[in-house]
Amino acid sequence: MPLEYLGTSPKASDNQVRPFSPAVRAGDFIYVSGQVPADANGEIVVGGIEAQTRQVMENLKSVLALAGATFDDVCKTTVWLQDARDFGAFNRVYMGYFGAGRPARSTTEARLMVDAKVEIDVVAYKPKA
Repeated sequence: MPLEYLGTSPKASDNQVRPFSPAVRAGDFIYVSGQVPADANGEIVVGGIEAQTRQVMENLKSVLALAGATFDDVCKTTVWLQDARDFGAFNRVYMGYFGAGRPARSTTEARLMVDAKVEIDVVAYKPKA
């Protein structure tokens, strides 16, 4: 099964191209790279965990759309929080993006590679038409 690389490698605020694809399709699975709360210019949004979680979720929605997928197709997420005390506020925003069918999830506290409060990657299952 050939891999399909979706999207173009993103640039950050330093205008350097990042060495990864936003998503890769492997058969019927879509693997979305970790998304941080960066806006269209590569700048990390301000406003705390809720604003940053919304930005991450919107970024994920955009990348999933490259493969014709939505949050309904997500089967697994991995979440990294910079501060575990943000867990409740994070969950309130995160759950607004999923209906009754909630994906499996792992969440951990970690120091992130950029000055962000949250990073999320997802795996979706969307058979090709």
